[in-house]
Amino acid sequence: MASEIRLVPSSGHVRHGSNIGQPLTRRDGILKVTGAARYAADNSPAGLLYAVLAVSSIARGRVTFLDVPAAKRHPSVVEVMTPAHKPPLAQDPDAKTNPFMFRLDLLQSDQVRYAHQPIAVVIAETLEAATEGAALLAPHYETLPARVGLDDGESFVPPAVGVGSPAVEAHGRVEPALARASRRIEATYETPAQYHNPMEPHAIVAVWEGDTLSIDTPSQGLIMARDRIAGLFGIAPAKIHIRSPFLGGGFGSKGLISGPQILGIMAARLVGRPVKLVLRREQMYGPVGHRAPTRQTLRLGLDGAGKLTAIDHHVKTASSSFDDFFEPAAGVSHTLYASPAIATSYDAVRLDTGTPLFMRAPGEAPGSIALESAIDEAAAACGMDPLAFRLKNYTETEPMSGKPFSSKALRECYAQGAERFGWSRRPRAPRQMRDERGFLVGWGLGTATFPALMFEAEARAVLRSDGSGAMEIGAHDMGQGAWTALAQIAADGLGLELERVEFRSGTSDLPDGGIAGGSAHTATAGMAIHNAGAAVIAKLAALAMGDERSPLFGAGNAGVVARGGRLFRRDDEERSESYADILVRAGLGEIDARGKGATDPAAQSAYAMHAHGAVFAEVKIDPDLCQMRVTRVVGAFAAGRIINPQLVRSQLLGGMVWGVSFALQEQAVIDARSGRTLNANLAEYHVPVNADVPSLEALTVEEHDPHVNALGIKGVGEIGITGSAAAVANAVWHATGIRVRRFPIRIEDLMIAD
Repeated sequence: MASEIRLVPSSGHVRHGSNIGQPLTRRDGILKVTGAARYAADNSPAGLLYAVLAVSSIARGRVTFLDVPAAKRHPSVVEVMTPAHKPPLAQDPDAKTNPFMFRLDLLQSDQVRYAHQPIAVVIAETLEAATEGAALLAPHYETLPARVGLDDGESFVPPAVGVGSPAVEAHGRVEPALARASRRIEATYETPAQYHNPMEPHAIVAVWEGDTLSIDTPSQGLIMARDRIAGLFGIAPAKIHIRSPFLGGGFGSKGLISGPQILGIMAARLVGRPVKLVLRREQMYGPVGHRAPTRQTLRLGLDGAGKLTAIDHHVKTASSSFDDFFEPAAGVSHTLYASPAIATSYDAVRLDTGTPLFMRAPGEAPGSIALESAIDEAAAACGMDPLAFRLKNYTETEPMSGKPFSSKALRECYAQGAERFGWSRRPRAPRQMRDERGFLVGWGLGTATFPALMFEAEARAVLRSDGSGAMEIGAHDMGQGAWTALAQIAADGLGLELERVEFRSGTSDLPDGGIAGGSAHTATAGMAIHNAGAAVIAKLAALAMGDERSPLFGAGNAGVVARGGRLFRRDDEERSESYADILVRAGLGEIDARGKGATDPAAQSAYAMHAHGAVFAEVKIDPDLCQMRVTRVVGAFAAGRIINPQLVRSQLLGGMVWGVSFALQEQAVIDARSGRTLNANLAEYHVPVNADVPSLEALTVEEHDPHVNALGIKGVGEIGITGSAAAVANAVWHATGIRVRRFPIRIEDLMIAD
């Protein structure tokens, strides 16, 4: 079985001084490119059996028949788990005791609530046998009509959106402001259902030894997963050990433990042997979350000078028939533009789908493409350049709350991005530019924003008598480079060169690293690591300053500085001592300390905390065939202190690619008759390839934020998406003069007569 990640670099020496800010390559890069990194499904303990899900081919109804005898007659099938034959659970999988607990499908009944819902699990000696056994079940159904679209159900106002945010919020009086406006813009924008599609599907290898459970599974939240499993099976969390050193992408889908993963644990308990369960690609379209469709209506009021007087943002979205998660798409209108009156509201329908959940930039991704398209429409109505219009309506305080921003370098983002892109050469009117082939050329802009979040975490720091150190935290790396960035913070916190620090992470027996979500992981785990380092240095300093034999004796008032494996007196750096000498003289092999990271409630209440950016896009469109190509994207982003510029650039580019995908390619196509996703595969669920994004550039704008946390970290995982999709959509309008309000933009949307 895989163990936690232990990374001690053998190369990539860092200069003396701060490790933070260095563009280091990934510490786990060689492991990944050589195939040595072991993902969950790579583990095969002795006695392993294979489990395969049988999933529903209908979206609504119930299972009336499963041919279990036929499946069990297969010579290599060991067991078939069904609603009538499964291990007992200690907790109802439909129970909800906190906002981050969602209902799971664990064979609790014969009811079918969405297509691809698990209806049985076949366990066999080989993967092939389990797959054949699942086919032999040949289910029969009693079918009800599927509800699949935003107009297929009865609308209602949801009790909350996102995680506990109000469904109706207002600042100022929108209706009178709209009535008095010199100009009014009203437009409706539609975004489709989207699915996460990480390269690594959800998988689990589960081994029971009595009431002790060992698991290999990808997780963005180890401790949350452990506690959810403990509740379902009625065992102590300490009896569960989860290993998740590497994730092949998550994008939010692995933030919470999913039903199929729990079914793998149940299967292992049923047969008393290790079990591996890996979802097929099409099975990812249902039980592990997705982004819900939205229909967003924006109403903007403007005065004669082009200043906003009102913003009304209404969202219609959907959740499943059995649970509540409503995409908080209107939240982006709370923060970006100065307006004396802002209102946001929602209504929703229940559909026969799996429950939509957190997907990269939940709320902001669909919300920003609608808001930023409407802002562009307003700029055009006022005869203003889109950038000039945004600067005209720039706000120094968060409009909805009235709070000042903890920091905001959006003006600098606009300026640097525009200069790099060449925005000043953009003609104001659409359809004015062509390239040498006669293709229409358009330039578009989108503003990016994402909240600077932070959760709670804990880390353990160790200093050893050989002069080395270690940092332990149950954190997560889903490809964003966390092992590298967090190790850089650890090295600085311990006052050691990076190659002298052992970094341990990726298992549930280590201190709780919080959740890798909301672009908050570096701040969350990083602050815990920073504080653990400070705590262990304080213990070491106390040993030295209290020992008459130490050159640091009596330095308590002046204090000490930790650097390069030594403590230096602040008032006299000629007087110093190595960590090793302090510990050896004290007769200690090592000392340790723990540190916690959490938000500062006072700062949270006093300031609005966001990262910002500006994205500029160029598209070229064949005027005869209406084929669209994004040829250039330049983004400029301000996200507080940058721990590792190379990793940050990678994250920003990835977000911008996702924005291109959102605007032009990505959608789940649902069959209105059956409720099934017709393109539940990577061949037909289109995402960009290299040819789709030939030129991407990400600029980082310097920004110091003393309020978000002691390290000044915001987050970059999701902000690249917000703004990028709208920049592409606005560029399509600038190229063609056609405003498309349904995404992704299709060729047929542009096929109208000149």
